[in-house]
Amino acid sequence: MRRRIEIGLLYSRSGSYALISEACRTGALAAIAAVNADPEMDLSLVPVERDPGGNVDLYAPLCDEILRQTAARHVVGCVTSWSRKEVIPTLENAGGTLWYAVPYEGFEASDHVVYTHACPNQHLLPLLDWVFPAYGRRAFLSGSNYIWGWEMNRLARETIVTAGGQVLGERYLPIGTRDVGRMIEEIRATAPDFILNSLIGPSSYAFLAAYRDLGRTDARFTPGACPVLSCNMTECEMPAMGDESEGLIAAGPYFRGAKTGWAGAGKFGSSHEAAAFAAVRELARLLNGRPGAELEPLAKLLGHGAGGIIDRQTHHTTLPVLIAQVRNGRFVVVESQAAVAGDPYLTHPRVEARAPGLRVVS
Repeated sequence: MRRRIEIGLLYSRSGSYALISEACRTGALAAIAAVNADPEMDLSLVPVERDPGGNVDLYAPLCDEILRQTAARHVVGCVTSWSRKEVIPTLENAGGTLWYAVPYEGFEASDHVVYTHACPNQHLLPLLDWVFPAYGRRAFLSGSNYIWGWEMNRLARETIVTAGGQVLGERYLPIGTRDVGRMIEEIRATAPDFILNSLIGPSSYAFLAAYRDLGRTDARFTPGACPVLSCNMTECEMPAMGDESEGLIAAGPYFRGAKTGWAGAGKFGSSHEAAAFAAVRELARLLNGRPGAELEPLAKLLGHGAGGIIDRQTHHTTLPVLIAQVRNGRFVVVESQAAVAGDPYLTHPRVEARAPGLRVVS
């Protein structure tokens, strides 16, 4: 007789980042189905869903509703760092755990959060290591005006300056705005070697389209001369980006079809989907054969998880590092590195990535 365990899903199915939410939700539901069909499991997972509709003010009350009005103690959800930070006090008060499956800016290690996607030592820093010798160290930084954009650009600025480079401009846009004209004009005037794009949703799509138009009139702004870099763009947003994403260079633990040894690698549409799948599978592994374990604090739960993918101190995941470029409408891996443990506070010594042998030109 299988134990019935409720699990919360907290994803917005509308709003600025709905494509990412849908990818994560797809991965989580696929994992729930896989767990429920696995004869080695003594449990069945039952999803309890709430939809904040892209409204950040609804995340905390809906998370509280899941934890206090259902039997769920674990919630897979949130996309933006803003929403993640909104629910942490709720998790602390109700004794719940969030499984967060989206790349983020680091400098966090909550006792109530498990991070199954990449942090900066697994995306931003390897990406900068790769781009410096290939394109140069003169950067323009763009970002949405909230935690992800601020922190990514702060760390990028420190890294670039320490490496002897320059930040020629830094511009932020409100989440959801498509008014990118001033940013494009600043890029035209400063002519950087590369652009770090930490915009999200419609702002990012509008920027990529405008930058693509700029490149059609000025060869200095083509992917081969001045690429756009990203640490959060994946295949799940390709329908919104379309041809405008051609030449985009991104870092992440997985791209469609990549065989990296990561849980579920090779069969998912994006790393968001894969990270959510891995989160649910790991949770099920930790609960399997241990009645009542779903009620345990996260530290105790992870203490019984020998051989798992989650670090017991930081609650981060060891992940491969891939760098890929959009070519002919799909991400093509141009650099692959061994798996790296998540280091949210950048306390461990790093070995810089091998410089690419060839420069990508369009």
